[in-house]
Amino acid sequence: MTRILLLGGTGDALKLARELGPAHVYSLAGLGKVPDDLRCSVRVGGFGGSEGLARYLASERIGLLIDATHPYAAQISANAAHASRAAGVPCWALRRPAWQPQAGDDWRMVGDWDELIDALAPFRRPLFTLGREPLAHLGEIPPHQFWTVRCLDGPADTQRARILAARGPFTLDGERALFALQRFDVVVSKNSGGGATEAKLEIARERGLPVVMLRRPALPAVEREFAGVAELLDALRAWLGEHGIE
Repeated sequence: MTRILLLGGTGDALKLARELGPAHVYSLAGLGKVPDDLRCSVRVGGFGGSEGLARYLASERIGLLIDATHPYAAQISANAAHASRAAGVPCWALRRPAWQPQAGDDWRMVGDWDELIDALAPFRRPLFTLGREPLAHLGEIPPHQFWTVRCLDGPADTQRARILAARGPFTLDGERALFALQRFDVVVSKNSGGGATEAKLEIARERGLPVVMLRRPALPAVEREFAGVAELLDALRAWLGEHGIE
């Protein structure tokens, strides 16, 4: 078995996918733009849990599973680790380091949506950078708040919320202009790590704004973990070379 299945959906995963030849598969959950410029196959949709993924690994002769999903995609990562063990296929994972608070930061750590809403109670104009989750709660916005929700796509603006359809990376100048225009008084974020969306934290620091930060979920151990794309790419190229394939 010499094919690779890459579980992706992040910018880092796309960098890895560009290294894969026609024999391999890049898998996306289905949200966002599907790349059309890759040499590898692109698969969109779920597998049917860990059991379905294990069957896929066996039926498609997958020899290496790479989990390069978002750090908060805990269920997908758990399914990948379980399926790899069940199918006897090694699993590698990209585990990019979390952001760390800097001098001048005011981070308010929360564990779930209820804690998050409680932490936001004193504020009026939050910027949500959690993805699509806040869209399910637009009907619950407190009377004193106006939300801005930045995600890949969503419904039209409402009287109580603005939806910003945008994809990173975001620049310091762009974030600085957005914060000044919209007058946010708090930022809501996942601790995603990486540089693509870190600029919001620097602007929050500049403006003295608190950040309500959702804690990272625990992720399962796998055969090999990599802190960065470059390190994983080196290992991937070595693996492909050992097997004599693209």
